[in-house]
Amino acid sequence: MRGLALLLMSAAIGVCLAACGASTPTSHTGAVTTASPSRSHASAVMTADNTPADPVKPAAARPRFVRVVRTAYGVALVDRRGFALYQFTHDTRAASTCYGACASAWPPYLAPRSLARGSASGGLVGTTRRTDGRLQMTYAGRPLYHYVGDRRPGQILCQGVTEFGGGWYVVAPSGHIIR
Repeated sequence: MRGLALLLMSAAIGVCLAACGASTPTSHTGAVTTASPSRSHASAVMTADNTPADPVKPAAARPRFVRVVRTAYGVALVDRRGFALYQFTHDTRAASTCYGACASAWPPYLAPRSLARGSASGGLVGTTRRTDGRLQMTYAGRPLYHYVGDRRPGQILCQGVTEFGGGWYVVAPSGHIIR
């Protein structure tokens, strides 16, 4: 029975990879935005060159969980390593609905262990508890994910697709999805 479950999960990931091929534009990380849409989250949102998004409020002592970069889809959020962050339209506010095969294709952006003892700071950056007890990063109250097919920083291979009952989109600094 376990072998069948692994086979089905592998098939689901293969379908996702095939559905989101390289025909989608990849992002461009050379240009960076330095404007902050809101002062309230400037401590957590950073530009790609690791400078605070709001030069008035330095964030040197605060963790940088989310950064802002210019992509082929506009200015969007990436994780600390530069990998695109996605939102799933099927999720309810602050609760993930992506588990099993969905989470294999769209891994949740998990909070670092150091954050698990406290809470995220920075206004729009937060966490939600998954059913297995792990903390998943949120932005503007919505869970964040990676795409398993994005293999390098700045790559966005599965923007605007419908899978697992909802749409997958990169996220603007405002917290809204980019269509």
